[in-house]
Amino acid sequence: MDPNSQGSEEYGHDADGTTPRQRPPRDALTSDFGQHTPALARTAQLVSGDYLLTVNPVDGSEIEVCPPGERPGRPAKFTAAERAEVTRAARPPVPPGPAQPELPLLERDGERERLVRLLARGRSVRLTGPAGSGRTTLLDAVAADCADLAPDGVVRLTGLHRTKTDLLYDLFYAVYSAPLYRPEPDELHALVREAGAVVVLDDVEFGGAALDELLDATPECAFLISATPDVPAPSADSLVEEMFLDGLDRAGGLELLERAVGRVLTEEEANWAGDLWFESEGLPLRFVQAGALLRQRDGLRAGADALDGFGVFEDTPVDAPFDTGDEDDVPLPSLAEGAAPAPLLASRLSVSARETLRFAVALGGEVPHQAHLPALVGDTHADAALGELLGCALVSPVGSHYRLAAGVRAQLEAAGYGEGAQDRAFTAAQHYAWWAGHPSVTPERVCAEADALLAALAVLVPATTPPGEGEESTAVQLARTAAPAFAAGLYWSAWEHVLHSGAEAARLAGEVSEQAYFHHELGILALCGEQLDQARGELEAAIGLRGAVADKRGTVAGRRALTLVADRAGDTPGPGSAAGEEVPDARYEESASPPGGVPAVFGAAGYPPLKPSPTGSGSASGSGYGAGDFPATVITPRSGGGGAHKVSTVQRLVGGARRNLVAVGAGALLAAVLGTVVTLGATSNPNDAPSDQVGVNPSASAGSDDDSLGADKADNGDSDSDGDTGTATSRPTDPGPDGTMGTSDDPTPPTDSQEPSDNPTGTKTPGGGSSTGGSTPSTPSTSPSTTPSSNPSTSTSPSTPSSNTPTPSASESAEPSEEPSPSEPPASASGPVSSPVQSESASESASAPVDTDEPTPVI
Repeated sequence: MDPNSQGSEEYGHDADGTTPRQRPPRDALTSDFGQHTPALARTAQLVSGDYLLTVNPVDGSEIEVCPPGERPGRPAKFTAAERAEVTRAARPPVPPGPAQPELPLLERDGERERLVRLLARGRSVRLTGPAGSGRTTLLDAVAADCADLAPDGVVRLTGLHRTKTDLLYDLFYAVYSAPLYRPEPDELHALVREAGAVVVLDDVEFGGAALDELLDATPECAFLISATPDVPAPSADSLVEEMFLDGLDRAGGLELLERAVGRVLTEEEANWAGDLWFESEGLPLRFVQAGALLRQRDGLRAGADALDGFGVFEDTPVDAPFDTGDEDDVPLPSLAEGAAPAPLLASRLSVSARETLRFAVALGGEVPHQAHLPALVGDTHADAALGELLGCALVSPVGSHYRLAAGVRAQLEAAGYGEGAQDRAFTAAQHYAWWAGHPSVTPERVCAEADALLAALAVLVPATTPPGEGEESTAVQLARTAAPAFAAGLYWSAWEHVLHSGAEAARLAGEVSEQAYFHHELGILALCGEQLDQARGELEAAIGLRGAVADKRGTVAGRRALTLVADRAGDTPGPGSAAGEEVPDARYEESASPPGGVPAVFGAAGYPPLKPSPTGSGSASGSGYGAGDFPATVITPRSGGGGAHKVSTVQRLVGGARRNLVAVGAGALLAAVLGTVVTLGATSNPNDAPSDQVGVNPSASAGSDDDSLGADKADNGDSDSDGDTGTATSRPTDPGPDGTMGTSDDPTPPTDSQEPSDNPTGTKTPGGGSSTGGSTPSTPSTSPSTTPSSNPSTSTSPSTPSSNTPTPSASESAEPSEEPSPSEPPASASGPVSSPVQSESASESASAPVDTDEPTPVI
């Protein structure tokens, strides 16, 4: 289009060419395409016994010993007004729609009065009756009569899916105000012992010893317990009164039916009701449901008459039955339909109500809260379906929610309402996973819906498969979001259940990180219950899985919890205990010692080998420690099965690590060598100390007229000398150039030498062997030996060697020589040492003639 002539179709201009009002700006789209801000994780901090627990849904809960300032004081009891508010909150929600008619309690006056009388005396009563006999209605009436009997009022509890421990905690939270605090078992028992209330417990599922423990833990409470005949009875010695609730008689059944219908029965209806009474054995539930059938029949007949009376379909032929007023067009239900009325009642309900029944069947009989029905069913008015179901007696209240009435689930499944249960459970799980993880949903609301959540998990977990790329397992996601809510809501039995289900689902789905999270939470839960072995196992499994996926933050959280487990168990690694310290026996979770003890190695450090234990060989094989040159020894295990015992230093040394034994042996060997050196030095001649032999002049120096070092020159055969080396004297007579007697530069006076023997004496070679030839001259030492001769000797006359073995001098000097004599290495300190003169005269070819003009140092 021409930009100079703008038409009406040009953006921003009307047909008259004027510019209209500017359009309001659109919402910014940056948040849609940019990086979304992650939702804040909902954490909670609570106190459980001695621990401070921080519920962290991201990396796993963290636990530590509760600081003194964080531990709450003793819980206080609720006041009367607070108890009334707690009781009102525990009731099931009132469904929308018209109010339901309240039916009277018929033929129960005797039982009602007796129950009130027994409870007023402080006696506990167990009311047994079949499902549908009106036990809950009777309990409601008795509870209203006993409102002022006990100081802590009346406490209503449900025993469905509850254990003894769950009921004790439920009683505690109903009597005491303790937000975010879960007392330890000992403190819990001490607190509930002080509770004085009339406890109305409906639908209990346990009896026998567990019921006796519940009653013994609450001596100040009077219990009114209802159960079905299949629940175990209390023990024979328990002080519990037994009452059995029968059905109504024929007259009572007819009266209840008339009250349910809201009119007088016709003769035909009365006969039908009589047959129903015989078939149902007078159960009140069957008559209430029969009254709903008659109301539906009346509604159908009234609807047909209304259409005919107003003439809505004037052009349409009117049905003959209605014109004749024949009422048989909507017949009475058959006897079979009256005995199992659920399918017929459901067929006359709205579509939303029927879909709600299908969801209830898929969830094991649990009816979702009315606030969830619009999202599940897909109808904005589906919350009214609960009122329809309640008016037909297809659902009954259980605790704070509703559940299918007795026998209804089986009847609906037989009618085909169980088809597609897997898909509906999947839909419910997806919805609950989103809802439970929403920040606006409190943990208390999630705990109130726990039965439906757990039912959805029970259906999905066995059918869990690895998800596709970019997808998540619905079962794992539901467990992941519900577990922190159950923990923060202090519903820990549901927390444990969902953790086990989540761990199994994560294993089947192959999600290692999620599996590690569930194992970590199970370890934290076990630690809070002081189950240290289970806590250690779960935490170690979680750490291993997180190490496989390189989850550093999760691994740190797991190691912190594992350290606390070790600290609580008393096996924190550290330095060994001192001698005589009390050491406890090995715990049952520690590895036991072998029957024969632990083999160890001794001998290298100078310790005598210990005898092996007569009960075992000490070593399973001949290799490794305990085999070889050193005999294997056995460290016997601790004796006794009970208390602590003293541990000596030697026992701790024996029981230490093997590297410590090697270190001890090396240290002992070093000490022995040093001791030998010190001993030899101490026993030598103190007058021959090397410090006295050191002077300012070198021991050998070049002369002024030649380049010799003062040593004897080798005989080349040109000298006229006969090889006489002179006579050795005991000490030098000339101080030498330095003017000091006894130094290396003192000249040796010439002496008359004797003729050597024809056979030269053998000399000892440096290697320790004997040399008979004289072809190689010996090299004189330029420095004195550091070890003086132990037996210095001088001879008054030259000795004539006549054999290969040198003979010692006949006379010894009374004063030892101050000059060091060359001797053998210290290795032969205990053997005989030859004098320098003997060594020098022993070899004819190795020694040259001595120049008498030159001072000759003593070699």
